[in-house]
Amino acid sequence: MDMEIVFPGGKRVDAVYRGLTIKTDQSKFGGGEGSAPAPFDLFLASIGTCAGIYVLSFCQERAIPTENMKLVQRMERDAEKKMIRKIEIEIQLPPSFPEKYKQAVVKAAHLCAVEKHLEDPPHIEIRTTVLSSD
Repeated sequence: MDMEIVFPGGKRVDAVYRGLTIKTDQSKFGGGEGSAPAPFDLFLASIGTCAGIYVLSFCQERAIPTENMKLVQRMERDAEKKMIRKIEIEIQLPPSFPEKYKQAVVKAAHLCAVEKHLEDPPHIEIRTTVLSSD
């Protein structure tokens, strides 16, 4: 499974994966144009959207309407380490949401593959190669 990372110009760095281009850019403050999310923003979004697909699937399997439902993801920073120290995801349910499924939908959100990878992170190895000049 390969993903190609390319540099289309400026502070943009794109990932080409499964026929799709995932665009990133740095903010104007970071020297970019702010034309796309920053890579770290995509990392944070992957957590919430991953939990969201499990919540959506849970509801769809039970024919529970998802209008007026949303997830709100809040991040707390550790000022000393300058890193995220806590992520909270609030599943906002409409009044009509069945009481018997409230804990189950939280469990469904925890099935997220991104969360599982954060709990048992992969080893990241970085190396260089030199392309041939053919």
